[in-house]
Amino acid sequence: MKRKIQMALNLMLALVFVFVTACSNSNEGGNNTKETTNATNEPAAEPITIRLATGNNSNWDDMQSDIGKFIKEKTGITIKEEFPVGGTQDEMFALMIASDEYPDMVVPGSSTNKMVDAGALIDLRPLIEEYAPNIKKVYGEYYNRLRWSKDDDAIYTLSLTGVNHTYFDSGSGFQLQHQVLEAAGYPEIKTVQDYEAAIKAYIEKNPKTADGQPNIGLSLNGGEWQILISATNPAFLATGAPDNGEFFINEDTYEAIMHYQRPEEREYFRWLNHMNDIGLLDKESFVQKYDQYKAKIASGRVLGLIDQQWDYGQAENALKAEGKFASTYARFPVTLNDTYQDHTFQSTGYLPALGIAITKDAQDPVRLIKFLDYLASDEGQVLLNWGIEGKHYNVVDGKRVIPADVQEQKINDNNTFMKTTGIGNYNISARYGDGVKDPSGNYYTTTFPEQIQTSYSEEDKKTLAAYGATTYKDLWPSDDAFPERKYGAAWTLQFETGSQENVIFQKTQDIMKKRIPEAILAKPADFDKVYDAFLKDLEDAGVAKMNAELTKMVKDRVELWSK
Repeated sequence: MKRKIQMALNLMLALVFVFVTACSNSNEGGNNTKETTNATNEPAAEPITIRLATGNNSNWDDMQSDIGKFIKEKTGITIKEEFPVGGTQDEMFALMIASDEYPDMVVPGSSTNKMVDAGALIDLRPLIEEYAPNIKKVYGEYYNRLRWSKDDDAIYTLSLTGVNHTYFDSGSGFQLQHQVLEAAGYPEIKTVQDYEAAIKAYIEKNPKTADGQPNIGLSLNGGEWQILISATNPAFLATGAPDNGEFFINEDTYEAIMHYQRPEEREYFRWLNHMNDIGLLDKESFVQKYDQYKAKIASGRVLGLIDQQWDYGQAENALKAEGKFASTYARFPVTLNDTYQDHTFQSTGYLPALGIAITKDAQDPVRLIKFLDYLASDEGQVLLNWGIEGKHYNVVDGKRVIPADVQEQKINDNNTFMKTTGIGNYNISARYGDGVKDPSGNYYTTTFPEQIQTSYSEEDKKTLAAYGATTYKDLWPSDDAFPERKYGAAWTLQFETGSQENVIFQKTQDIMKKRIPEAILAKPADFDKVYDAFLKDLEDAGVAKMNAELTKMVKDRVELWSK
């Protein structure tokens, strides 16, 4: 049974890990004839240009950044990306499958299973075994979790999630502007009622911004696929369940249901309906495009968000670049009431997810796996995360330290920082997560408690001090509050292409995208009628059959990973 990579997280990680630039259909070598060294430190072969098809990232630097230039010189490889133009990521990969023509490498996201079925992706296991010791070292004991299924031992993609990752900070939850919290005297923000009260109090006294624009209480990024992360996923987190995509899994029996079928979540959506009724919810929450959403945030007039930092981060960076730190956001684990705990950090163990693959049309698979192996090496990991010694960091008394001017740009103008340095743009291979140390005793990544605190703005520090915390994660339940999920997370499980369950799943998604906004925007007196219709639509679509199949898949995963 093949793994499910849910579109929401896939597209979210495509935005975080990959690049965007004008595409090139050329496989010709580059013009740089300078001798370089490849991933094995042997004289490099002729410079080549490789094509990589993936998602979108407006900070992609076309390998003109400091790190991009270093990688080209080190490996002789130039990356040219292909990305969706006038369509979606899935449509781009569908066209490749239809034509049976592929670039060298792909990050296919939710199209991974279709590309495997089409025979588009090569098995990486033999290449890794012979040419990629660093990749194998990074995955370590979790290497076999990369296998496609219990019936197919092939490794088609390299997971891009960090291995042995420790969460030192939180980029999720419910967000409130620092000025809202300060105006309210930094009140307790634990329940939706607390959250609502802070917004309401501020907007009553400050209906407009300093430049005369109407303040918006709460805006949801619900006009496109991000409805999942901004509107529907918070429903299970606010009611004490971990992230299993569109499903709720009974942790004792592994029985699965669509999470919307939980009575608790009806009450969460009822609260959003209430927020709309009293005028605190942005009326455009379910029709606005992503760029419109970000523009509102960048204007400083959106008091509250329910989102992931990676989704609103560019807009927040624009506020920082203008010095509007009071309009940036603090983050809280808000629940429906105080009987629930936010399960965001309930452990999944190592969770293979979105991955990069080499296609059957790749011009030189051996060189590509060596390239990816270099990125996974100790040298490569430090380069991708810290940059170039003497330029982006220094070593002081054996410790890597980011200079103050570099740190300032990283904090206050991160969009420019990423594009000029390349830091954060090249995490396209096996990699260590936060909290893992290299042989020198330094962390591979720059995300660890001391550095996180250094990266916070003065507004962040002031807010955290008011709540007796040093990082935002301090506000969440501790890591040992919940047991590890033996199946990882259900959003990584994928229904068979063309199966009845997959057809049902697509139907339920269409139903959700219609009914959830309808319920939230309905008159309060009509809310239950709309929600009942929603549940009936799911039932008529065959949700019970889909739930039964997902239950089987979860149980199979537990069996596979317990070996």
